Amino acid sequence: MAESFETTIQQKKIVVAMSGGVDSSVAAALLQQQGARVEGVFMALAQPDLAEQLHRVRAVADLLRIPLTVVDLGDAFRRSVVDYFCASYFAGKTPNPCMVCNRTIKCGQLLAQVRESLGAKLLATGHYARLSGDTATGYRLLQGADPKKDQSYFLGLLTQEQLAHLCFPLGTFRKEEVYTLAAGFGLAFRHTAESQDICFLKHQSVGEFLASHAPGQGRPGPMLTLQGKELGQHAGIHHYTVGQRRGLGLPDATPWYVAGLDPESNAVVVGKDADLWQQEVELPGVHWQNTQPPTLPRVCMVKIRSRHPPCQAEIAGHGGGVRLTFAEPQRAVTPGQFAVFYEGEAVLGCGEIAK
Repeated sequence: MAESFETTIQQKKIVVAMSGGVDSSVAAALLQQQGARVEGVFMALAQPDLAEQLHRVRAVADLLRIPLTVVDLGDAFRRSVVDYFCASYFAGKTPNPCMVCNRTIKCGQLLAQVRESLGAKLLATGHYARLSGDTATGYRLLQGADPKKDQSYFLGLLTQEQLAHLCFPLGTFRKEEVYTLAAGFGLAFRHTAESQDICFLKHQSVGEFLASHAPGQGRPGPMLTLQGKELGQHAGIHHYTVGQRRGLGLPDATPWYVAGLDPESNAVVVGKDADLWQQEVELPGVHWQNTQPPTLPRVCMVKIRSRHPPCQAEIAGHGGGVRLTFAEPQRAVTPGQFAVFYEGEAVLGCGEIAK
């Protein structure tokens, strides 16, 4: 939690959210090494490989000789995350289920159960992020030390109350160092490809998942240019996202891209690369991580997707939300994704991008 956390955790009871992967496993081992009384907790959600994952988690817990509790959050996960995921795609948006899951499930319902049922004040996760501050001054969510692995973006919706009961043991480490630590702890992890962001897809495409979870909702419709000319037909707007080039089936001298999705007319709007760039975007609502919102307008750095390089923008109030004006036009700004604001290393807040 606070910067001095490592020096004050001895004998603290800390529950670690464990997935069976290298990050959460090393997080648990590190806390144990630092003197904390560590317990593990595993979330049973909608994972297609639930049994396999639980087997891996139990093996790590046995190796570390720590208790493991399994918490069934499958129904809550389906209502809060999977239903949101499906509804967003059929509404012409590209959702970010990890951000919603972190707020409502992992750092929401799981954290509540850890505090109430397991009697621990702290929940640790394997996120590459850092925290500073305290209850009196407020908590600041900071970027992880490894710029390639920083996951502060995915924690942008967290509240002060949640941050007060979280810790991120890997925040000061780089991924290569974590693998080295794993070997030292006797944890047998190889350098493998990173797990996919959307845990419940498991080798399914988004279209395949939506077809099985929300059958009959996708309808064919027109592919239109920005001028309204019909160039072809699509199989359902949920198959597309802004900036997409592949799978359009529209041959031309220069490539076509998805420039927008119009759920009201059930149309996929296409354009050329030049049509994908914009300088302003509106966020109808904003979540500020500090309980005292910052003074606007102000200039900060913004990420419009998790893997998007930070760009400079001015944030100004607009209705009940804000308007972002980028210093340089940005490509493929996508409704449904989140814009996360940074001031230095610290997350200021975030909001969902509107059409």
